[in-house]
Amino acid sequence: MAVFTEVADDEARELLRRLQLGELRELRGIHGGIENTNYFATTDQGEYVLTLFERLSPEQLPFYLRLMKHLAQRGIPVPEPHAVPGQKQENLLLQVCGKPAAVVNRLPGHSELAPGPQHCATVGAMLARMHLAGRDFPLAQPNLRGLPWWNETVPVVLPYLDPPQADLLRSELAFQNHVAASSSYAALPRGPIHADLFRDNVMFDGRELGGFFDFYFAGVDSWLFDIAVCLNDWCVDLPTGAHDAVRSRAFLHAYASVRPLESAERQLLPAMLRAGALRFWISRLWDFHLPREAALLKPHDPSHFERVLRQRVAHALPLD
Repeated sequence: MAVFTEVADDEARELLRRLQLGELRELRGIHGGIENTNYFATTDQGEYVLTLFERLSPEQLPFYLRLMKHLAQRGIPVPEPHAVPGQKQENLLLQVCGKPAAVVNRLPGHSELAPGPQHCATVGAMLARMHLAGRDFPLAQPNLRGLPWWNETVPVVLPYLDPPQADLLRSELAFQNHVAASSSYAALPRGPIHADLFRDNVMFDGRELGGFFDFYFAGVDSWLFDIAVCLNDWCVDLPTGAHDAVRSRAFLHAYASVRPLESAERQLLPAMLRAGALRFWISRLWDFHLPREAALLKPHDPSHFERVLRQRVAHALPLD
């Protein structure tokens, strides 16, 4: 989240009135993140998040907004987008400052940035519920930061790397292309995934899960990739990137209690953990070396996911 586009209070106030969400009391830009413009909007009726989409096109956005609506209506705690009353509920895409936009409910609680095993178990179980709830979602859109994007972006970031880093990036990309061509990979169960469910994209309200948010990297991909992305953030030692066995076990056991892993998933989990680390190393290299201007933009350090990838290559996560 960042602020690329400044929104005037008067424009936000008129939008919230049209949505019948109350009178604006406060509009505040949100720090952090790198993709969209985000504001907290407080009205006399509640708390909301206003998002202006800076990269995604109007053709891509209905997938994300309708997925959130679909999941919310099936009891998954996610932000629910609002349409202008009297319009079709599918028409969730708005326009602010000439850009596509959305207004969603603000989830309760705060992000747990130092999770313990119970936090990981809670997220694992809800992730499995979310995957199952998305099985009948009628729209399809690929993971836009999947393998084709990796293949396109690696040549762009390679000039910024030293030789050992470049060797690692090339070799891991070749490995992932090989995995993606395998019969085991083709057998992985698929559906809508979050694809970016880091600690700062989950809210806890006390001990209860407040919900999952920031679905704007979602797409149809293997559920295993979603699991791997979570394990690489929720269940690692941040300074070293090494996996934390206790937290990983708690996450996987809780997930499997709702949706047991299939044999192909168990076989390819080590490879998908590497894929998850590679994806975020590439995107952070891209954002760090080719940044965009924004009022509240702080690119993430790419070296973290380089460390995670090296750990995943050297040490496969045991399944028990």
